[in-house]
Amino acid sequence: MIYFDTTKAARSGHHSGIQRVSARLRAELAPLAGDRIVTVVWNREARGWCRPDASPVAPAAGDWVFTPELFSEEERPGFSAWIAQPGCRTAAVYYDAIPLKCPHTTWPHSVARHPGYMKLLAGFERVLAISEASRHELESYWAWGHMPRRAQLLTFPLGADGSGRPRARNRELPAGVPALLMVGILEPRKNQILLLDAAERLWAEGLDFAVHLVGRVNPHFGAPVERRVRALAARCPALTYHGPLDDDAVAALAVQCRAAVFPSQAEGNGLPVIEALWSGLPCVCSGIPALLEHAGGGGCLVLPLGDAAAWAAGLRELLTDERRIGELVRATLNRPLPTWHDSAAAVFAALRQ
Repeated sequence: MIYFDTTKAARSGHHSGIQRVSARLRAELAPLAGDRIVTVVWNREARGWCRPDASPVAPAAGDWVFTPELFSEEERPGFSAWIAQPGCRTAAVYYDAIPLKCPHTTWPHSVARHPGYMKLLAGFERVLAISEASRHELESYWAWGHMPRRAQLLTFPLGADGSGRPRARNRELPAGVPALLMVGILEPRKNQILLLDAAERLWAEGLDFAVHLVGRVNPHFGAPVERRVRALAARCPALTYHGPLDDDAVAALAVQCRAAVFPSQAEGNGLPVIEALWSGLPCVCSGIPALLEHAGGGGCLVLPLGDAAAWAAGLRELLTDERRIGELVRATLNRPLPTWHDSAAAVFAALRQ
């Protein structure tokens, strides 16, 4: 049996990357595992696993408990003791160390939770990292902390087909004023400010293009970014902030755009990049390790992290050079991209070892 942990996913209202991973893995594992997959949640009072209807479950020695969630002893009383003696096999997804790398722009609760979370992962039998970059940082963290580990640390791909739409195989450049699309929560880490700095330089030169921003506002650290976005949009009609949109609305916007942009300062995987590539949009992204893993397959223009002048130059080329954008579109349409079926198959294979 595979007991699939949905403790947070079952009650979260945010359509976050972790929510996407949980939902898509669960959906794609179902046909592979059949009736051998059971949804469970951690019961704080009983300090053990139960079904969503609160009926207790007791995974046996040959069973797996698989969690794609973040967790801590404070959030799940008794979890540390269970990991020490689970009575079954255990596997978890590892995302990133962003709360430790960017503590000044991360919710304090997440910063406080993360060291314990990364330490608990060492006690699992299998840990599946969402990129080589995240695998390396977790390996390094365990080594730095001299942490005894049981875990075999693997990587697996995240799927590009999260929208549920067929992959774009043909694409004509949209007519009219060229446009750029950025999808991501408004917060310092996603670095919308760098995009706006570069865009303002180009608008000051007289270059005619539009920018579309999509994403909710980080309730703790997003206010300064939102103020800058709304102030610029008020005086520059070429910038539109759409707020959060569903997959269908994002897909409709993507058809109108020439490329997607991701100037992020840190990512565990950069799932929106491969989702944009799936829709046929070339991507402009910062040269950080997780995004470089995606960029290597083609269809991406990599620009230096935090360099507004370099971003202005790169975007100018993309917006004005028809040959260059044509090359990127062709590479985007023809490169390999993983699906969520591939993701689930990799997880299933790891659980059969």
